[in-house]
Amino acid sequence: MRVLLMIILLAGVTTSACSKRNSPSGTQEPPRQNTFYVAPTGNDANAGTPAAPIRSINTALGKAIPGDTVIVKGGTYYEKVVFPKSGRLEKLITLKAFPGERAIIDGTGLSITGKEALVFIRNASYVVFEGFEVCNYKSSTPWVNINGIVADQGSSNIIIRKNKIYNIEHNVNPEDGRSGHAIEIIGNTAIPMKNIVVEENEIHDCNTGYSENLTINGYVDGFVIRKNTIYNAENIGIDAAGGYAANTVPAYNYARNGLITENHLYNINMRTGPIGGIHSYGAIGIYIDGARNIIVERNKVHDTDRGIGIVSENDAFPTSDCIVRNNFVYNNFRVGIYLGGYLGYTGGGTRNCYVLNNTLYKNNRVLGAFDEIEGELRLTENCFDNVIRNNLVYGGPADLFVHKYTNTGSGNIIDNNLYFTTNTPGWIWNTTNGTPYTDFAAWKAATNVDANSIYGADPLITDPTLPDLRIQITSPAKNAGFVISAEKQGTLDIEGNPRIANGKISIGAHQ
Repeated sequence: MRVLLMIILLAGVTTSACSKRNSPSGTQEPPRQNTFYVAPTGNDANAGTPAAPIRSINTALGKAIPGDTVIVKGGTYYEKVVFPKSGRLEKLITLKAFPGERAIIDGTGLSITGKEALVFIRNASYVVFEGFEVCNYKSSTPWVNINGIVADQGSSNIIIRKNKIYNIEHNVNPEDGRSGHAIEIIGNTAIPMKNIVVEENEIHDCNTGYSENLTINGYVDGFVIRKNTIYNAENIGIDAAGGYAANTVPAYNYARNGLITENHLYNINMRTGPIGGIHSYGAIGIYIDGARNIIVERNKVHDTDRGIGIVSENDAFPTSDCIVRNNFVYNNFRVGIYLGGYLGYTGGGTRNCYVLNNTLYKNNRVLGAFDEIEGELRLTENCFDNVIRNNLVYGGPADLFVHKYTNTGSGNIIDNNLYFTTNTPGWIWNTTNGTPYTDFAAWKAATNVDANSIYGADPLITDPTLPDLRIQITSPAKNAGFVISAEKQGTLDIEGNPRIANGKISIGAHQ
């Protein structure tokens, strides 16, 4: 009886519903609005249609559900934007500027207390932030932390794309905690941040003090930093870090499994702010510090204080299993590419890393912190089992090709490189300011490295004056390198051509 009654009731419900849909007087619900428009002329009570836009970005985001898009018309928006919820797989929540229009999120006049950001992606996954200008967030208050864009608290599946971030400034002296970021991705929970993409952004004129312009820190497991341009900046351009206060659990407290590729970094130095002193030339283009399994490839880094570092500033967090390959590193004020812990400061060092097929050109324009020439290639404390091969090293005036500072570390392979300079050559080994070797045979005999390297042959780069660092077809670097594997050396050279051709590889970043 109960079963029969239930069937009758269900049948009645079905019949009633069908009757309503099919009756002449019944009306179907219109499809749900899934695009919301924002404009400076809008009103937060509006529906968010093109004809009736919303005024506040945050109000529009509050209406969005997975699969929705918020499109922001050109104009200036003085608000701190927060993603209030997540999208889901194949149904992202997208916040983007109207194509061809300047949508500006401006921090002028907004409060800054503690750690702040103009855009927060906090515990929100499957979201896209695209096409905005994020700017003019400044403070002269000591010990605050000023940021353009921050993603944290386990957020994953994030795309930050085609934005311009500038004038993010903490304008205090270093002793007052000068700190901030244009973009910070920070894994500060027990949930890993995965599938993070930061691409095609332009970052410039940010005063970040001892912090960085684009940072990946803590429990971030799987990221791509691609085709960004960073210039006129303080301290560090791109940093993948570990061993700091990002995460309270040591096993989670480092970035891992990332790709940093096709970025362009220049004019990054410590002279745009008040830090100065021994740090006047301490800024770095791309910095891997205590992170693991990071690939740095096909980037151009020039006119920064230092080029690319795979180092460690923390004893318990060595930089390990990283690859630096197929990059142009040129005209930097100090070292081109360097490894190891800092002298008299840390013991973490660099382990099991590869520096392959890079082109280094006329770095070391000023002396280092100990009045030394840091070197085109530099190894300091605790470098173990690293491989430095197939690099084209074109020295400048009074330059050093390779500088190994101490006798710590072991198992490092340095070979199959091409060294050239029109000036007096120089190598140095196991000393900070000792007399460098200037004879190639003596260098090889004393160090047991570079047995198969080439010295003194002009690599015939295309145009040293520009510089255009591609090699000519008749270059002695052509097809003269040591083939390891595509996994280690990559599949593409700096220009996107096949890296290994007919089983052969050229020395330097250009095949």
